[in-house]
Amino acid sequence: MPDSRPPRRYDSLLRTAQADETRARIAEAARRAFVEHGWAGTTVRDVAAAAGVSVPTVYAVYGNKKGLATALMDAADLAADPHGVASDLAAAEGDHARQLAVAVAFDRRLYERSGDLLRALREAAAAEPELGALAGEGARRGDRARLAVIGSWPPGALRAGLDPQRAVDRYAAICTLEAWADLTGPRGWTPDEVEEWWTAVVVHELLGAATSSPVRGR
Repeated sequence: MPDSRPPRRYDSLLRTAQADETRARIAEAARRAFVEHGWAGTTVRDVAAAAGVSVPTVYAVYGNKKGLATALMDAADLAADPHGVASDLAAAEGDHARQLAVAVAFDRRLYERSGDLLRALREAAAAEPELGALAGEGARRGDRARLAVIGSWPPGALRAGLDPQRAVDRYAAICTLEAWADLTGPRGWTPDEVEEWWTAVVVHELLGAATSSPVRGR
């Protein structure tokens, strides 16, 4: 009788696809649980039940509850398309206003797609020092990426008296999750309006007169 099983060379691909699907189910279940019930109200057992997997499977995939939160922070960054940002920044080399617009667009996607998760993790950080360190590392990672870009600009690109670190500080003070939530929530701004305004503000605040030309269409 002929062997009807698929060729063995596809077995590893199938296992990888199944593992990725399991990871995605667990991450989505954890995201919903964290947002709806908070950190203290979420258990690994709850996440496992919601994802339709065993508790040992959650531990095998993510290690523990903190590991799950770390993975969700990474997933939030990936949802905002950092690889696309790198390409866009390279394409805009020499156009500093455009590069700032690319950075603002990334933050807009991050908050739009994962703002609820980021808020839940920040709220939980008040009671969990480990989560506080995790949330702080996420912010520092963003600062380092912006500093790498702004620090590569030639002298005179920034507003007079402003160094790259202070420029990053100003950017971080403008494009905040809290401002995003307030503007798109009770104040009724659209995401496009927030992105356009943030871009105009950071260009004005960071760039010198010779480099603050209007941002061309995205």
